[in-house]
Amino acid sequence: MLEQLQEKLRSFKAEVRWVGIPSIHLTLKFLGEVDPGIIPKLSKMIEDAVQNERSFELRLHGLGCFPNLRNPRVIWCGLTGEADNLLRLQRCVEDACAELGFACEERPFHPHLTLGRVNGKRNLQPLLDYIKIGSDLECSFNADQINIYRSILRPQGAEYSILKSIVLNE
Repeated sequence: MLEQLQEKLRSFKAEVRWVGIPSIHLTLKFLGEVDPGIIPKLSKMIEDAVQNERSFELRLHGLGCFPNLRNPRVIWCGLTGEADNLLRLQRCVEDACAELGFACEERPFHPHLTLGRVNGKRNLQPLLDYIKIGSDLECSFNADQINIYRSILRPQGAEYSILKSIVLNE
């Protein structure tokens, strides 16, 4: 479903660097630069923190831009569904990271999937008009694991590799 959505958004030919489908993910906590030696301890703490959490359903819902439609830098797809479960899961991850000294996020958690990053103004307005109207997107999926990613910034965008997968209870 994300492929069809991105195909539609690409058709506007706006200056946007689209995220590759395999790289699209929901970020529960962004850590930034991390000492690789702490990854095993971090993984264990997150695993312990979410040990009682169950998998749950999420739905793709709506399109938007960060910081806003007047000054778009990021194009995203929203998520709804079992929001209480998602917020609890995010809080567990946030708390586990805080125990290791990572700063808590001050902004409210806004669950979304980043689809692209705006690089220029050419052909942008028709794309923004489409985003304002919304999408008839209807797709749900089961959130059943947490991945701890390593990202390497490349000129064509971030390249992600999974360091650890933590499967949620069924």
